[in-house]
Amino acid sequence: MEDRLTEWLVDPTVGRLVFLAVGLLTIRLLLGGVQRSLARRIDDAGLRYRTRKGATLVAYLAAFLFAAVVFSERLGGFTVAFGVAGAGGGVRAPGSHRQRGRLAGRFLRRFLPSRRSHPARGIRGDVIDIGILGTTLMECGQWVNGDRYNGRIVRIANSFVFKEPVFNYSADFPFVWDEILVPVKYGSDYHEARQLLERVADEVVGEYARGAEAAWRDVVAKFLIEHARVAPTVTLSANENWIELTLRYVVDYKRRRATKDTLFTRILQEIDATDGRVGIAASTLNIEELAPLDVRVADEVRIRGSVP
Repeated sequence: MEDRLTEWLVDPTVGRLVFLAVGLLTIRLLLGGVQRSLARRIDDAGLRYRTRKGATLVAYLAAFLFAAVVFSERLGGFTVAFGVAGAGGGVRAPGSHRQRGRLAGRFLRRFLPSRRSHPARGIRGDVIDIGILGTTLMECGQWVNGDRYNGRIVRIANSFVFKEPVFNYSADFPFVWDEILVPVKYGSDYHEARQLLERVADEVVGEYARGAEAAWRDVVAKFLIEHARVAPTVTLSANENWIELTLRYVVDYKRRRATKDTLFTRILQEIDATDGRVGIAASTLNIEELAPLDVRVADEVRIRGSVP
């Protein structure tokens, strides 16, 4: 028994495994120290996240290289085999490396941290972490109205990006179009109502429109898409109940609900200031005339079975 233990201890493979474990533990401790130091020194959340991910990637590469050095003699054959396989793959598919690069780029463009995505199946939220096997999102919507976080963290496998459509709110155009409807009752000055909405829109979302113009030009140059109007617009339609004014505008995808609240508040304030020239319409039921009601009661009513 002692002889076997001695042989096991002096076995070079066991020694290399112990050396590898110590080295990997050291790399892990160094990584933890670097990440804690970065957390204390960097205030910006986005920069801190990217720096931590970069440090983690460097640690993985260091661990891989360390393991390769420790087992360099045993890995020599595998290195040759991998080289031959790679060369063969290159001969069979000269564009395969470009295809893999495109797939990786497609994934990264869609799921960079802090970007909002909607990878089908009713899941929508901001990407907060990307791992080797899965992506983590802070979910929006569901039982919460609007584009607010609901507090549920969703982890999904990275393979879904190649299987299902992904709706991205911020990859190439970090704005969305939104609309609000303002019903104005008949008899109001609808010209003043239109000017009122245009003035409020320019005040509240005009800055978004000016910033979105440059972003939309990049989209038009990149994709086969026509140029769309980014500036706020007001359109008018009429129905049997009221005159309907529709305000269409672009807004930051993360501030859609807050912006709509500000717009409605300012619109109501401006309507109140018109002294009745513009009025909000409401569904009403007008009864103008009642049909005549003729009720006749007989002089004598005999009920069968009753006492006379």
